[in-house]
Amino acid sequence: MSSHRKRTVLVAGGSGFIGSHLCDRFLKEGYRILCLDNLQTGRTDNTAHLVNEPDFQFIQADIAEPIRINQKIDYVLNFASPASPVDFDPLSIEIMRAGAWGTYHLLELALRQNAVFMQASTSEVYGDPLVSPQPESYWGNVNPIGRRSVYDEAKRYAEALTMAFRRKYGIETRILRIFNTYGPRMRPDDGRAIPNFINQALKGDDITIHGDGSQTRSLCYVDDEVEGVYRLLMSNETEPVNIGNPDTEVTILKLAETIVRIAGSKSRLTFIENPHSDDPKRRCPDIARARKLLGWEPRVSLQEGLRHTVDYFSKLMRSTTEKPN
Repeated sequence: MSSHRKRTVLVAGGSGFIGSHLCDRFLKEGYRILCLDNLQTGRTDNTAHLVNEPDFQFIQADIAEPIRINQKIDYVLNFASPASPVDFDPLSIEIMRAGAWGTYHLLELALRQNAVFMQASTSEVYGDPLVSPQPESYWGNVNPIGRRSVYDEAKRYAEALTMAFRRKYGIETRILRIFNTYGPRMRPDDGRAIPNFINQALKGDDITIHGDGSQTRSLCYVDDEVEGVYRLLMSNETEPVNIGNPDTEVTILKLAETIVRIAGSKSRLTFIENPHSDDPKRRCPDIARARKLLGWEPRVSLQEGLRHTVDYFSKLMRSTTEKPN
C-alpha cells in the first residue's frame, strides 16, 4: 500500500446511531470514510456535519443487494441492521436479509478488496442468559422462533458466516458483541428504554415500565463503545469480543428513576405488561477479554452519560418544536 494513500473505511450503517459516531472517529484518525446506508432506520441528520468533509462520502445503498464499489477499501465494518424491538415485527424480513445477504455481500466485498472485515454482533446472541455476566464462551439461550429471533438469529448467522469466510478464504475478520449502548443520536422513536424514558420525562408524561422493572441492562456510553470498536479493529483478535460496561448494570426501574431525576421531571412511574415474552431478564457483559486483549475499559459513568443523552434529546425536542410549519 502506498504511503501516500489514505486508508479507507467503509462503514455500512454509517448513518445510524453507532455508525455515525464511528465515521467521526475514523475521520479524526485520518481515514477516508465511505458511509453506506439505505436510510431505513439511519438518519442523514446524524452525518450532516460531515457532508463537506473532503474525506467523507455518503453512498445510499442496501447491503442486501450486491455491492459494487470501484475504490480501494482497507476496512469493511458491518453495522447495518434495524436493531430496535419496535422494528422486529414490521421489519422482520429486512432484518434477516441484512444479517444474511447483507453480511454475505460485505464479506464478498472484503474478500475482493483484501480488506479487514468487522461484524457488529450483539449481546442478543446470548438470548435470555442462564449465566451472568455473559462471557464470550457462553453459547446462549435463544428462542429460535420468538419475535426477537429475527434479530438474534440474524446476528448469530452473521457470526457463523464471518467465521466461515475466515476459515475458507483466510480473510482478516473481527467479531464485536455490542451490549446496550446509548448516547446522542439514538433514534427518538427507538422504542428502547432510554429514548422512551427520556422522551416521556421531558414531556412530563408517565414513564411506562414493562413488567415490574426488575430486569437489568448494562449500559455503555457511545464514546466508550466506539473506543472499544476502534481498538478491536486495530488488533489481531479473531474470536468474538464483548464491548459493554458491566459496572453500570441497573434495573429498568432504577434507570427510569435516574432519568426522571436528571431531566428534572415530575413524571410518574407506571407499569404495563411486558409485550416481549423472551425479553432478557439480565444483561451484563464479562469484559475480561477486552481488558486483556485490547487494554480497554469503559470510562463514562452512567450519570454522566445520561446527562449528555438527556441534553441531546432536550435540544432535539426544542429544535423540532421551533421549526416553522
